[in-house]
Amino acid sequence: MDGLLANAEARLILLPAASHLALIAFLYAWLTVERLRAVTARKRSYADLQFAGGDVDRGARVAANLRNQFEAPMLFYPLVLVLWATGDVTDGDIALAWLFVAGRVLHTGVQTMTGNVPLRGAVFAANFLALAGLWTLFMVRHLG
Repeated sequence: MDGLLANAEARLILLPAASHLALIAFLYAWLTVERLRAVTARKRSYADLQFAGGDVDRGARVAANLRNQFEAPMLFYPLVLVLWATGDVTDGDIALAWLFVAGRVLHTGVQTMTGNVPLRGAVFAANFLALAGLWTLFMVRHLG
């Protein structure tokens, strides 16, 4: 197909996925620090943290964002794996995958550092459009 990358270059689609996994690892570490701070400051006990919703302050925002990383991205990873496994990767796929991950990073920043819900919604919409675009390109190539 015209515009497809050489199979050796198809692995480039894995880099945005690896970057998103790094974001998730960072969020787990950050949440651990926030929980330790809450317990140390006696705002929470470990018993308070055994169920969802037990976090306070920034920890609550980090926990919510971490949960978000397992929502829309569940539609991202299967497609990345199919693209990689088949070598059916275009420059457009890679650009949209990076746009999606950049949107996840920006969403993380807005959600964890501000209370600006309208901005967070706009960022989410843009990053979801990148994901929809990635799926659309794939479907056009395979259904068209």
